[in-house]
This record gives sequence, structure tokens and C-alpha cells, in this order.
Amino acid sequence: MSSPVLHVKGQVLVGPEEVLDEVWVVDGRFSLSAPTGGDVETVHGYAVPGLVDAHCHVGLEAHGAVDDARAEEHALAERDAGALLLRDAGSPADTRWVQEREDLPRLIRAGRHIARTRRYLRNFAWEIEPEDLVEYVRQEARNGDGWVKLVGDWIDRETGDLGVCWPVDVLTEAIAAAHEEGARVTAHCFGEQSLVDFAAAGTDCIEHATGLTDETIETFARQQIAIVPTLVNIDNFPAFAEAGRGKFPTYADHMMDLYERRFETVAKAREADIPVYVGTDAGGQLPHGLVAQEVEALTRTGMTALEAIGAATWSARAWLGRPGIEEGESADLVVYREDPRADVRTMAAPDKVILRGVSHRHSGARG
Repeated sequence: MSSPVLHVKGQVLVGPEEVLDEVWVVDGRFSLSAPTGGDVETVHGYAVPGLVDAHCHVGLEAHGAVDDARAEEHALAERDAGALLLRDAGSPADTRWVQEREDLPRLIRAGRHIARTRRYLRNFAWEIEPEDLVEYVRQEARNGDGWVKLVGDWIDRETGDLGVCWPVDVLTEAIAAAHEEGARVTAHCFGEQSLVDFAAAGTDCIEHATGLTDETIETFARQQIAIVPTLVNIDNFPAFAEAGRGKFPTYADHMMDLYERRFETVAKAREADIPVYVGTDAGGQLPHGLVAQEVEALTRTGMTALEAIGAATWSARAWLGRPGIEEGESADLVVYREDPRADVRTMAAPDKVILRGVSHRHSGARG
């Protein structure tokens, strides 16, 4: 027996300049025209394509990988927040099984982080030396879903400040290898120099990107290198700085400088037409389900509400090669009672979350 037709009425935000009065969900897929028959359930509100968390870590917590039951909780928290497409930006856990679950968000995996030996969080990454970088990049390009995640800089205990992890020539060869394997490359980068190096090496994306300067902003804009700022995680920089201040005061001051200019940095990137997308960095240090908070944080950089919504929906989906609200595509959408264009804080309380045509939240529910 087929499921009832879902009729979404009100304002359906398909893209920045396309708004529909209604859309139907028939057998789990979008229809832009009314079906000829069947039971119909009508939902009223403001709808957007399923949200994207373009930087999270399903299956990862502060101590390292977690079991499948805990990873399921991560995925469910994202789903209940309306994040129905996740780019997992590195995890030591094998989460391929998530992709087989119809009730869990769609997952694009980047495999495991690749970091320099003893230059990242313990139990998170493959920790290697530069001579092995190309080999490991090829390995993770084949293990993931079209992305490879590198750690570009970390505290260097010899200098007492952020230091780059890879020589530019090796990095260039590694990124070329990823591209040969059909994968894009992204990297954890806090400081300034790692951004210079990764841009020169041909990266596709940078996470955090707090060290952008006028020079690298111009380069990123020219090369259309995307950034995922993870502003909700950058809020932790003061704690990182304080934890390191006793032994590494230069590092602590540097982290505070990056923190204090975070909104200005993203604003300059946006003004230069660098692609900016929503990602929370959930997993490891932060809980899952913070996508709406990141959308709100982006509006503090000067983004309009519509731009910030796009960075979490249609723009992010196009960047990741996934459809939005289109005829015949799987029905992944989020419905709100109030207009998120008027107040993006509305996005923290979805009225309906519909994944693959199935509603997983009910009126008034909150995650």
C-alpha cells in the first residue's frame, strides 16, 4: 500500500530567487505538480531543502572513535536538527553502515584525517611523515566518498606557535594524487601560512580558515577555494588559548587574535565571493545538531538571512553535487512554522523534518 501524498503549502524556498507556493511528496519523491489521486496530508509552513552540515564527525568524540550505537545518536541528532546531508570531515570510525539506513541522514565520508606525527589530537588521525603523504592520500581517497581530509597546521612545540605540517612540494603532489583518484581535498587550517601553502598546492576547500589575510583572500577568490568556517567551534579558541598559555604564550596570543577577528575574516571572504558553507565541527569537541546555530553565526559576518540559509541548503547541496527540491528527486526537506528569512533563529525549531519522504518530527517537537 502506497504512503499518503504529502502536500507542503506556504512558501517553499527552492533557491535564492525561486519560491514555490506548494510542492508534493509522492512515493518519497518531489513532485512539482499535483498527483491525480491518493490520500493527501497537508503541511503548512516555510520549507527549505534538507539542511547540510558540511563539517561534522559522525562516530568521533574527544577520546577517538565510538561504537555504532553512539554514532547512531550523532546521526539522529543531526537529523532531528534538520541536517539531512552530512559531509563527515574525518573520522576514525567506519561509518559506511550509516549510508544503508533509510532513517539516517545522507553521509558523504572523507575517510580518516591525515596528520603529521604527534601534531594533532590523539586517536583521531593517521599520523605520518611527509614521505608517506601521497600514499595515504590515495588510500583515503579510495576509502571515502570523494573527499580527503588533511591537517594543515597545529601547534609546533619547538616554536611555541601554530606551524605548518607539510612541505609545499609534497602537499602539491598529494593533492594532485587525490584529484587523480577523483577526490577533492579539504584541510584543517587555523593559521596564516598553511592557507598560503594549501592554495599554492591546489586545494579545493579549507576548514576554519581563521588565518585568511587580504593576500590569501584574493588567491582563494581567484581559485574559488571554498571555506567552511565552523564559527560555533571557533568560539572555543579562548579556551584553547588559555589551556596553552602557560607553556606556549605566543600560540595563545595568536589563537586569540584569530578569534577576535573571526567575523571580520569571514565577512571579507564573503565580500570577495569566496564560497562559504555551513559546518559545525560537531564530534570531537562539540555535540551534534548545531547547524541552526552556525547559520545564525554566519549572519553576524554580514551575510543576509537568505545567504546564510543558502549556505546550509541549496548552495551547499550544489557544491556537494546533491539535489535540492527538484522534480523526481528524493524528498528531503525541513518545514518551519515561521519564516527563517525574517529570523534565522527559527531554524533551531523545525516543525517537520522529512527525509526520503518520511516525516521524523511532529508539530511542536524540538531537538
